[in-house]
Parts: sequence; structure tokens; C-alpha cells
Amino acid sequence: MSLCACEQSPDHQQLVILSGLTMGTTYTVKIASPESKLDRIAVSEEINLRLDRVNTQMSTYIETSVLSLFNQSSTKDWVEIPAELHTVIEEALRINKLSNNAFDITIGPVVNLWGFGPEKQSTIIPDESAIHEALDNVGSQNIHIDTEAHAIRKDNPDLYIDLSAIAKGFAVDVIADFLDVLSINNYMVEIGGEIKTRGINPDNKIWQIGIEKPVEDQRTVQTVVTLNNTGMATSGDYRNYFEKNGLRYSHTIDPATGKPITHKLASVTVLHPSTMTADAMATALLVLGPEHGFELALKENIAALFLIREKDIFIEKMTPQFKQAVASSE
Repeated sequence: MSLCACEQSPDHQQLVILSGLTMGTTYTVKIASPESKLDRIAVSEEINLRLDRVNTQMSTYIETSVLSLFNQSSTKDWVEIPAELHTVIEEALRINKLSNNAFDITIGPVVNLWGFGPEKQSTIIPDESAIHEALDNVGSQNIHIDTEAHAIRKDNPDLYIDLSAIAKGFAVDVIADFLDVLSINNYMVEIGGEIKTRGINPDNKIWQIGIEKPVEDQRTVQTVVTLNNTGMATSGDYRNYFEKNGLRYSHTIDPATGKPITHKLASVTVLHPSTMTADAMATALLVLGPEHGFELALKENIAALFLIREKDIFIEKMTPQFKQAVASSE
């Protein structure tokens, strides 16, 4: 379902907004200074078709998706998959190795065990034996890809792949690429908080995007970045969690322990030309924590902002590449 609207900015430039639902969340596409001949309805329909294609390939909520059928299968043979799904899995495995397994698309059974998966959330703390049993079916090293044949196979028939920490970023790139093909030069694409922009906004300025302060009871801006032809993704522990006996349990699971992260890092924002990469890397750095995550970001020249809890305030820690993107207050 999609909505189309036209607005005028303060200096009377036209802004087209297309929005709707996808991947269990919302999407918004803003096109600034569009060509008068732009067919808004046709563009909206094409956007929805592309988002539906991503969903039918990568969703774990759709039982008949390509990924769900692979997860349900017990075969260890090679299975041919669409090129787009192959691209996402290949990048996920690359970041898994880069982050020393901090980003693991097979962590689904443990996420489900803690009540953060497709099933209704539970506040029951799993015991150690249940965690170890779930971890037996976790490990990206059990996934193999054939780049030429666009095929994958699994060593463990019970392996379960979940792309929720990378697929939204990929979908953003898909829509941005489509707008590029249409020679639309000024736009912002956002899906569930993952964003990519190009060109200028309706005020003839490079898009400026606010990064949310990681607090659960309000929505305020922590800092603002200037974004042009770049993707942005944020991963945090402040929206999806539960508390029990005075302890906070985040939906972000550390594959090394099978338990929610416990460090003071509240959120990580990553900027990258590929929103898919930014999406996955933000999760990897969040799992790694304020020290190891920051070390990896520096080593890989990643533009990243770390927001670290310190009593009632948040300490900003950003890489040199990220500092360059922070919007001037002038």
C-alpha cells in the first residue's frame, strides 16, 4: 500500500513523498525538485514491486519466501537462489569474518529463544542448557556460497538464516538504484530508519539527517549529519528489550555467549556508500562494544558514531571519517 503526495518547501520547490508499509515497518521516499513529467503513481507502483521482491526472497515472516523455504529444508545440497539474495548473504558472510563472528545471520534460534523473533515476545530467561543447545545450530561457517552459480548450501540441516539486520539496508539501496536509473538526482530513501540520500533537499542544501538520542521514552536528536550519495544505518538496544528483576535484556544477541549484550554501548550509526553494508556493520559494531567495535571501525576506516551510556548522559565517540560528515551548527 502506497501513498503519494506533493508538498511545497518554504522556497516553493516541489517535494514528492511516496510512503507505505514493507518488511514489518514503514518506508518513505522523498523526491526533491522532481521533473514535471514524473509519473508519481507509476514510480510508487515500481517501488512497491521492488520491495515485494525483496520480501519474497528474504523474509523469515513469509513462510513461502525463498529464504524461509531454504531454512525449512534439511538438504545439504547446493540450492540455487536469486542474485539479490545471494548478494546479501555474501556480504553478510564477509562482515561475519571481518567482525570475528560478531555479525552472524544464523543467530536466529538464539534470538527466538530469548523471545525477540517472529513469535510473541517472552520474558522468560532461558537456562544455560537451552542457550547451548540453540548455539549448536549457530555458525556462519556452516554456510557456503557459489558466486558463479548463485547457490548456497549448509553443513547443518537445522541452520536458520535471518537477514533482518541487513535486508532493510539492501532494500534501501534497491530503491535508490531505481531512482538513479530514472535520472532522479535529489532524493531521500528511508526504510525502518535506514537511509540513503542523493543530491539536495527542497531547500537547495545537501540532505541533513538527524541521529536519534538512544532513549526509549522520547524521540530527540543527538547529532545531525550531512548525507550525500551515502547510506546511513543505526543499531541500538533502546527500543527492543525487556526488563526482569531489575536487569535489562536487549534484543541484540552476542553470538559468542548466546546472551544479550551487557556493555554500555547504546547505539552505533554507520555511514557507507552501501546502506546494506552500513546496516550490517552497525549491528556488528554494537555487538563488539565500545572498545573492540571502535578499534574495528578505525582499522577499516569506517565512518561510525558510538553513543555510550555514562549514568544519565551519552558520550559521543566518533571515527575521523564520521566527524567529516557532522553538520556544521552555523
